[in-house]
Amino acid sequence: MSEFESQVIELHRAAPSKPAWGVPCNGCGVCCAAEPCPVAYVFLLQFKGTCRALLWQPETNRYVCGMVVCPDRFSFIVPTRWRNPVGRWLSKRVAAGIGCDSDVEVAPSREI
Repeated sequence: MSEFESQVIELHRAAPSKPAWGVPCNGCGVCCAAEPCPVAYVFLLQFKGTCRALLWQPETNRYVCGMVVCPDRFSFIVPTRWRNPVGRWLSKRVAAGIGCDSDVEVAPSREI
């Protein structure tokens, strides 16, 4: 997205604020709401829009990657018995827990 384009994304009101680049992920959901990642390209065949594997976790008030926590729910090619090993493998592909790598700039919402 160029510096002159803007996009509106909708996130849960209780979601944490986006951390700075490189700071550990806090589950804000901004990156996945702005665009799908390469895992979504390959496993979900999704190339634009909010990733459909973005999951809100009300017990922790944060977003998680559905392809990491329950890939069998989102991709028919992942059998339930492979949920955990595939999820661990995919967590490395999306750099889960490594640090924020989203350069999306977030502006405060305007209440309507």
